[in-house]
Amino acid sequence: MFLADFRDANLTGTNLEGALLAGAGLHDANLTGADLRDANLESAGLHDAILQGARLNRTNLVGADLRRADLEGADLTDANLTRARLEGANLAYANLIGARLTSASLINAQMASAALTGANLTDANLTRAHLERAKLARATLTGANLTDANLTAARLAGAKLIDANLAGAQLGGARMAGADLTGAHLAGANLNGTNLERANLNNTYLVSVTWSELTRWPDALAGVMRDRSVPIGNGQYRVQGSGNSGADLSVPLVPVS
Repeated sequence: MFLADFRDANLTGTNLEGALLAGAGLHDANLTGADLRDANLESAGLHDAILQGARLNRTNLVGADLRRADLEGADLTDANLTRARLEGANLAYANLIGARLTSASLINAQMASAALTGANLTDANLTRAHLERAKLARATLTGANLTDANLTAARLAGAKLIDANLAGAQLGGARMAGADLTGAHLAGANLNGTNLERANLNNTYLVSVTWSELTRWPDALAGVMRDRSVPIGNGQYRVQGSGNSGADLSVPLVPVS
């Protein structure tokens, strides 16, 4: 089945457990409910495929093309999606616990309510991704690009966001207790009602971040952040100064590059 061609095929419910499908052409195929556990789909072409509810536990999807694929509710537990292309893919309610998504491209991906606990998203591109209510506790997002991503009410307790780019991200109501945001860029991010208790904000850039009375800062920074912010109405504030969590107020407003 190496380099097999299943374009536009109806493979609904098919048992392909452990199948060798590296490089296979499966774009536009219907794999709804298919069993692809432990299959090898490295570099496979799956763009625009339907994989709703498919079983992809431990599947090798390294470098696979999953652009615009519909993976809603799919089980990708411990799957390897390193360098996979998932631009515009639908991963809403998908199970990606323990999955490897290092350097994966998830631009504009729909990931609302997806389970990503303990997943590895190091250097992943999540620009404008929809991660509302996503479960990202203890996930690794070091160096990830989350520019303009929607993480409203996401669970990020204990997540590693070292040097991550969260400029313009929506983080309202997110649970980020104990998260490591060392060196992260949050220019213009929305932190209204965000829980940042015990979070590491060492050298974190917070220029023009908005927050509210319901935002919970680490104890050592609560008073400092209020001093460095100006009220903008409706119980909300905007961070002034350089935005660096360790900067002095006398430093002028500067953009984050």
